[in-house]
Amino acid sequence: MAFNARKPAEAAQKYDGPYYTQHNLQAPDGFEAFVRFVEGFVEQSPPMSLEINRALAEGDMVVTHSLLTTSAKDRGTALADFFRLEDGKVVEHWDVVPVPESAAKDHPMF
Repeated sequence: MAFNARKPAEAAQKYDGPYYTQHNLQAPDGFEAFVRFVEGFVEQSPPMSLEINRALAEGDMVVTHSLLTTSAKDRGTALADFFRLEDGKVVEHWDVVPVPESAAKDHPMF
């Protein structure tokens, strides 16, 4: 919904919990920041597509294994995203990205 349908605000409204802790050290916390990120990303790469190939759930955690492409010629990037839920709503997110040299905040990546 957020990426492919280009409706990040609707996705956040439907799935957001009482808070959103973002463990990507270069991204801010909060669903407003998530909406701004998605809007900017799809604006930079209008033909982008996110294909979720696997989703695994255990307890309060959901993991997705996806293919992100930014154009028809792009081989893509394999992504792994980890979400923690409370009462069926997203409250935390981790992703698999290179460890940055500096962090924008104190939340750990792990």
